[in-house]
Amino acid sequence: MRTVKATATAVTAVLAAGMASVAAGRLASDAALKAPAGRPLPTEPRLTVHGTAAGQITLTRDLASLRPGTYGLAGDGSHAVVGPVLEAARHAADTVVRRLERVTHGTLASGDTVWLTPNLYVGNPRTALGLDHADIDIPGELGELPAWFVPGARDTWVIAVHGLGTTREQAMNLMAPLHARRVPVLALAYRGDLGAPRPPDGLNHLGETEWRDLDAAIRYAVRYGARRVVLLGWSTGATMALRAAEYSPVRERVVGLVLDSPVLSWEATLRALARARHTPQPLLPLAVRAAQGRAGLHADGLAEITDSERLTVPTLIFHGPDDQVAPWELSRRLAARRSGLVALHTVRQAPHAAMWNADPKEYEERLRRFLTPLV
Repeated sequence: MRTVKATATAVTAVLAAGMASVAAGRLASDAALKAPAGRPLPTEPRLTVHGTAAGQITLTRDLASLRPGTYGLAGDGSHAVVGPVLEAARHAADTVVRRLERVTHGTLASGDTVWLTPNLYVGNPRTALGLDHADIDIPGELGELPAWFVPGARDTWVIAVHGLGTTREQAMNLMAPLHARRVPVLALAYRGDLGAPRPPDGLNHLGETEWRDLDAAIRYAVRYGARRVVLLGWSTGATMALRAAEYSPVRERVVGLVLDSPVLSWEATLRALARARHTPQPLLPLAVRAAQGRAGLHADGLAEITDSERLTVPTLIFHGPDDQVAPWELSRRLAARRSGLVALHTVRQAPHAAMWNADPKEYEERLRRFLTPLV
């Protein structure tokens, strides 16, 4: 009898441990499947404001606060823009001083918690950039999709789509240079974004279903005068662009892809985000399986759309080895396989989906050269 009880206790313990592991894997998968738009990814460290002065801000010393370039600085209820590290400023051992370009809204006080974001602009193209635009609703699979349209004289449109942790406001980083070239820009909010339809399961599918909203935007553009379309995507928005170029019924109108920090392996990205949330290494495979089961992700889906024989339009990739969310090595391999069709511009010391922020001038020049024969 004692042996039976001991066995039952052991079995119960094993089952409980298994259920706990499954629950932990499910929770870890939330880092990607429930990443809220406009909130920092777990790979982005929180920084503390140590003080501000005329044109300067002092932040916690971290690899993030030492990044080169220009970034948005977001907090709860505040947004500012910070420029490069001020080498001539007096830096303490645990702080760094950057140029404070402007405070967009709210206030920055000592002790505030903030984080760097790729989004330099908030609001809309008119309030942030002084650009005339139209607020439009695109008929999508799940309902109306909000979008901004900045008109231009050319008949090649750029459709911009954001990725993990950001909003369509990220597209405003590039609207001014594109508008200067008279290129129409359509910046899309898709399922799960504020004002857009909610996915039936409430989950982010890392582009595997969201690409159909981008397809709806392409069809809208064609309906309203676009003869050609260039898809510009960040992160999972880049994944959506790849899928649309492969599967859209009007894919013949897509003449170019611009991919910033593309997620080319949802498994690698999910592992990275789960790891950033301090998920123990043994539970990472469970997080992957949990995501696959919850969101119906297909392990071979991205391999198909990045196959060297199936990618058929000129493609420009901006990516770098410091990306902790989407491995740069996968972009490097893709560019190597299709060297005549895919160009890779490597950007160092830039986080995920912030390749423009590290060096805006170089980014815009590379983009200009790529777009010139397409528009």
